[in-house]
Amino acid sequence: MQFRTLALAALATAVAGTAFSGAAIAAKKFNFSAQTWKLDRKFDRKEVTFSTDEKPGTIIISTRRKFLWYYKGNGKAIRYGIGVGRWGFKWSGTEKITRKATWPTWRPPKEMLEREPDLPKVMPGGPDNPLGARALYLGNTLYRIHGTAQPWTIGTAVSSGCIRLTNENIIDLYKHAQVGAKVIVE
Repeated sequence: MQFRTLALAALATAVAGTAFSGAAIAAKKFNFSAQTWKLDRKFDRKEVTFSTDEKPGTIIISTRRKFLWYYKGNGKAIRYGIGVGRWGFKWSGTEKITRKATWPTWRPPKEMLEREPDLPKVMPGGPDNPLGARALYLGNTLYRIHGTAQPWTIGTAVSSGCIRLTNENIIDLYKHAQVGAKVIVE
């Protein structure tokens, strides 16, 4: 895990002092450095035994438990810790991945802009973008599975309904997940 610590320190150095905007407004009050936050180890990416009748390639999300499983088949899955929608923004259902993007541009939906008028209308991809390093778009919904510029929110309920992973983990999931894959949100 020394690599992980170094990677987190490098990320912290890269974004330290950056003025977070958009959904990351709360981060302005957070002193972001490798020493000021620590992800609970239970949310680390891990291969686990997993029982399901779903096909390999299916993503299963438990918003209550704050985990996402990418089912590999043969009773094995990769489990990722996630951040989920805050009270009033949680949802459940079945969707499909309709699009994948690297360092996606963020365009807050009009409903979010109405709630938070100070948000930018468009934010180009990059390390301080609320969508993080990768995004998996879910059907015709406003929701995505994406990275985050706020890794300390993993294991919490703070988003507007999207599913957040650390940038390190969304990059890993992005390699596995395919357009058309089934996503079950419970």
